[in-house]
Amino acid sequence: MNREILRLETTAPTSVPAARSPDAGLVAFYRDHRLDLVRLAVLLVGDRETAEDVVQDVFARLHARWRPGVTTLAYVRTCVLNGSRSVLRRRAVALRRTERVTDLADSAETAALIGESRREMLLALARLPRRRREVLVLRYYLDLPDAEIAEILRIRESTVRSTTARALAGLLRELGDDTA
Repeated sequence: MNREILRLETTAPTSVPAARSPDAGLVAFYRDHRLDLVRLAVLLVGDRETAEDVVQDVFARLHARWRPGVTTLAYVRTCVLNGSRSVLRRRAVALRRTERVTDLADSAETAALIGESRREMLLALARLPRRRREVLVLRYYLDLPDAEIAEILRIRESTVRSTTARALAGLLRELGDDTA
């Protein structure tokens, strides 16, 4: 019996140092890209708290599937985009089921941080159709090339270019610029 205890003690796994843990790559990836992914989600869902929840959910799901060197930033951006879409769908369903009493108002902190012109731009961006809004955010906020946007949205590069042109024209109309 003592031999079994001794054998178990000698074969018991030793603790892995934090720097060499299997999750170290995911932790580093999270630390390097979390802020940009939250910013992407904010532009899509409209508020920081929800955006942080979306990114956190993505990384929680990614934890079980993390493959160092295989999981790419483009894949994670796609996951954030899909998570944002899910949030927007849930919001739309909730709005259809309840009466809208008042318009959503920004908090005093948010209103102080966002200038009027930027706020107008965000509101105009929010009024665009989903695909056009996504293309503009990926193109002009993240500075992604057409090929990467096409990969993330699973559309052709030519569709990215035409959607960008239509989105810009729509954004100009929303902002009241008659030059479009």
